[in-house]
Amino acid sequence: MIQPKRIPASFRNKLRIGLVAAFGSLLLLSILYTALILRHDPTLTDLNIRLQGTSLEHPLGTDHLGRDVLTRLLLGGQQTIGYSVLALTVAMMIGTFIGMIAGYKGGWLDRIFMRTADGFLAFPDMIAVIVLSGLLGPGLDSMVIAIVMVKWVSYARVVRTTVISESRQDYMLAARTNGLSSISLLRKHLLPHIAGQVLILASLDLGKVILLISALSYIGLGVQPPTPEWGAMLNESRPYFQLEPKLMLYPGFAIILVVLSISMLGDLLRDYYDVKKEVRD
Repeated sequence: MIQPKRIPASFRNKLRIGLVAAFGSLLLLSILYTALILRHDPTLTDLNIRLQGTSLEHPLGTDHLGRDVLTRLLLGGQQTIGYSVLALTVAMMIGTFIGMIAGYKGGWLDRIFMRTADGFLAFPDMIAVIVLSGLLGPGLDSMVIAIVMVKWVSYARVVRTTVISESRQDYMLAARTNGLSSISLLRKHLLPHIAGQVLILASLDLGKVILLISALSYIGLGVQPPTPEWGAMLNESRPYFQLEPKLMLYPGFAIILVVLSISMLGDLLRDYYDVKKEVRD
C-alpha cells in the first residue's frame, strides 16, 4: 500500500502564516475601507439621540453624546493600531541599530548602551511608560515617545546577543579575512540572522503596545477627547456601564480580539523560525 507523502513541517508553518497574514491584511483593509466610507462624523454630538439602541442608521447605537458608536469604534481602531505600529516600528529600528553597534564594536560603547538598557529594565514596562508619559504631558506625541523610550531596550538586547554569537562563527572570520567592510558584514551577514528574531519579538510586542496605548488613553495620558480611541472610549463609557454596558463591551471586545489575533500570529512566526533554525543546523 502506497503511503501518502508527509507534508514537511516547514511548509505547513509557511502555509499557516500565509493564511493568517492574508486574513489579517484583508481584515485591516476592510476596516480602513469601511472607515473611509462611513457617513457619520465621529466627533459630531447630538443629545437628541443619545444612548439610542441599534438601528439601520446607527448599527451599534449611539453613545452618551449622540455619536455613532460604529464610526468611533472603527476610527478608534485606526488610532490604536496605527499608533501602536508607529511606536513599535521606531523602537525596533532604534533598538536594532544600537544592538548591532554594541554587539559588533563591544568595548566602552557596549557597556554604555547595555547599562542604559539595564536601567530601563529595572522597572516594568507599564510603570515606566506611565511615568514618562506623565512627565512629558498628555497627548499623542508624548505617548509615542514614552513607548519608544521603553521598548527599544528589548530589541537592543536581542540583537546584541545575536550579533555577538554570530560574530564568532567561521564564516564571519572568513569574511573579515577577505577584507569585507564592517557595514557590508552587518548588512549582508548579520542582518539576515537578526531579522527573524526581531520580527518574532515585534509580533509578540505589538499586542502589548496596543494594551499600553489603550491603558494610557483610559487614564487620560494618551489620545485626548474627542478623538476616538478604544481606551478613551472605555473611559468615556464607564459612567454609563449599568445603563448601557454595550458602550464598554464594544471597545473592550475589539481590544481582546486584536491582541489575541496578533499573539497567535507571533506564535506562528516563532514556530516557523524555530523550524528554519532546526533545518539549518
